[in-house]
Amino acid sequence: MDTDDLHVVTGAFGYTGKHIARRLLAAGKRVVTLTGHPDRPNPFGEQVRALPFHFDRPDELARSLQGARALYNTYWIRFPHCGTTYEKAVENTKVLIGAARQAGVGRLVHVSITRASEESPLPYFRGKGILEKEIAASGLSYAILRPTVIFGPEDILINNIAWLLRRFPLFAVPGSGEYRLQPVFVEDMAALAVAAAGSEQNVVMDAVGPETFTFDGLVRLIAGVVGSRARILHAPPGLVLFSAAVIGRLVGDVLLTRDEVEGLMAGLLVSDRPPTAQTRLSEWLRENADRVGARYASELRRHYRSF
Repeated sequence: MDTDDLHVVTGAFGYTGKHIARRLLAAGKRVVTLTGHPDRPNPFGEQVRALPFHFDRPDELARSLQGARALYNTYWIRFPHCGTTYEKAVENTKVLIGAARQAGVGRLVHVSITRASEESPLPYFRGKGILEKEIAASGLSYAILRPTVIFGPEDILINNIAWLLRRFPLFAVPGSGEYRLQPVFVEDMAALAVAAAGSEQNVVMDAVGPETFTFDGLVRLIAGVVGSRARILHAPPGLVLFSAAVIGRLVGDVLLTRDEVEGLMAGLLVSDRPPTAQTRLSEWLRENADRVGARYASELRRHYRSF
């Protein structure tokens, strides 16, 4: 192991960060994670040291980053919860960027989202756009990766669509279902992140797979793969959100948000650039048909609750 080559990954106990950390360890890199849950079970054991974010102590945060060849930032929130808002997530990330600059981090690899814009009416996309501008002005060497929907083992969106299709007689698609999305495999995303850390050029790149689906077509593909007999119908977005809220109460989670529906229906989860990842969702689903949707994946449990 190259003990002088330190790489810091935010959220290595989560989803995308975990796959980035695994790839770095396999390459013999020394990995530290910054996490909001340093007391949670560490899936990497002694291979990965866990440190708290210390957003409230920027100097301490900078010390955590000292000597880092690269910082991979996956920190963000899917929706406001427990006092953490998009505005707070933006401010926290600005503190992290400042700490990286203070520590002399060699390269920042930042996970954004397709069509991020500080002018967006949707706070998720607006916050990501604000941070892209902050990074560009930071003086750090950077790569900004813009994924759409990330799929793979332990993902939430694709898995929970399959879970619903397995267990309920009806599945409601918001509106026409003709709006598109272009999923990217989590391992491909991790590979792009690690490769971007090895470059020196400042870059903003969409991280997207080779297949584009209409949402209706994606739901029907998943239904066929898992053998669902659910009737797929179309409903007003408000009714879909109400139904999702009811199911969310049953499972103790937030199944779907209004911003997610609006972003999806606005076509924000598709790229107009060539694919940058190779794995096809259609093939991955068929290879993993037995386990996709076998269990519900909880956002609140993953990010807010203790294990």
